Amino acid sequence: MPTAPTYPGVYIEELPSNVRTIVGVATSITAFLGRARRGSIDKPVRIQSFADFERRFGGLWTKSAMSYAVQQYFLNGGTDALIVRVHNGATNAEVHLPGDGGPPTVLEADNPGEWGNALAAGVDHLTDDHNDPMPDLKRFNLFLREVALDGTILTTETFRNVSVDSASPRFVETVLEQESSLVNLKTLSAVRPAETPLAANAGSGGDGAAMGAAQITGPGLAGTHRGLWALDKADIFNLLCIPPYDPEADTEPSKSDYDTALEYCQKRRAMLIVDPPKTWVDVDAAESGALTSAFPQDPNAVIYFPRLRMGDPLHENRLGTFVPCGVMAGVMARTDAQRGVWKAPAGIDATLLGVSDLAYRMTDGENGRLNPLGVNCLRTFPIIGNVAWGARSSRGADQFASQWKYISVRRLALYIEESLYRGSQWAVFEPNDEPLWAQLRLNVGGFMQDLFRKGAFQGSSPRQAYLVKCDQETTTQGDIDRGIVNIIVGFAPLKPAEFVIIKITQLAGQEQA
Repeated sequence: MPTAPTYPGVYIEELPSNVRTIVGVATSITAFLGRARRGSIDKPVRIQSFADFERRFGGLWTKSAMSYAVQQYFLNGGTDALIVRVHNGATNAEVHLPGDGGPPTVLEADNPGEWGNALAAGVDHLTDDHNDPMPDLKRFNLFLREVALDGTILTTETFRNVSVDSASPRFVETVLEQESSLVNLKTLSAVRPAETPLAANAGSGGDGAAMGAAQITGPGLAGTHRGLWALDKADIFNLLCIPPYDPEADTEPSKSDYDTALEYCQKRRAMLIVDPPKTWVDVDAAESGALTSAFPQDPNAVIYFPRLRMGDPLHENRLGTFVPCGVMAGVMARTDAQRGVWKAPAGIDATLLGVSDLAYRMTDGENGRLNPLGVNCLRTFPIIGNVAWGARSSRGADQFASQWKYISVRRLALYIEESLYRGSQWAVFEPNDEPLWAQLRLNVGGFMQDLFRKGAFQGSSPRQAYLVKCDQETTTQGDIDRGIVNIIVGFAPLKPAEFVIIKITQLAGQEQA
């Protein structure tokens, strides 16, 4: 605050800086929607390794295409993922603790699934006051275990000195709700439970039926934070993967499902990775499918063909066929980390790790039939191996002549948009005049200059690479009267060199002088 000088001398005032650094957002947080063996329902859970997925969602499962996609994502360089588990009629297992002649206390598995049938629980009364002349008879110790089929103890939890008294600070319902990852209290007996060893549960947990579109994009889910809209509770995601609903039947999202997901991605500034349908068995089928607009043709979507042949750890590592969304999300994350979001996730560096073979091997000529249609090809080359060999969005067909033809250009634009959206919130309600405009030019310009130094734009100078304009030309008096400030940000994106042409000519021999 201003200093009021009262005596001759030197006074110090600290002035606020006009620099408000805009920090770039994440570029490759990938959201996966699908079925899992266990875990929270309709809630985006952030994980940063496949070990996290195994611990929280049960790991690989033959009924879950999502579980394989998540494994393949981390195998190929992914570092951040959001998992939304959905189900179709799964039920929670229960553990019954008998009372002294009264109704049982019922513990319910923390989330639905057959995994809960492996739970066991028991109690004893060796509380910290059990030797007192008048111990608190409402207190007890609770022991929980998750036991594998072979008898191996997977997880144990112990809660000492809990109470059936709701007024107690150790009320069992509150303790379990806040501290247990295995069970919650469903019903509590008014009678203190009798002392019992670890008791088997009622075996009522079930995985439910195969999942379908109704659990992901079905009518009535919008606005309920369920299915796809569970991602409303996530701060940010950049890529969205919806693997086949039922890997055993090889059912997969339809065009209407992808259209709904794409509309949501557009609102969240994210890219949708679309998997090729199982009917695309060769280039002819893929070409005819692309020409009939079988899938969304939009700059926020990207399609890869063909499917992948990879070892299946749950089937003695024999080769199985998998959709490419998890692998390609990992490749994008790896490319972002190594080069930047402005680098196309394709080329000899975009290797498909863990992939033994492709479901269909195509020639250069066949590749040339799909590339102009906006279908990105996965190829196998000698020595190099399996790589991504396409860099177009699904709006990248030549006939569209779209400014968002390339994935890298679209993803860079989304990155800039989201970063500036978040980094300019401070300007809301500031006085709308030249001092504000100057600050915005400084801060946005600093962000764009940093990207230029990293090599994100074309041009040898900032003037050629980008522009930031915010002044009385962009914001008129009419805009000011309506509370609007306009910032124009332009950039010259780098575009991938899809076609490298080497021209060779023969020189005539030159006579010696």
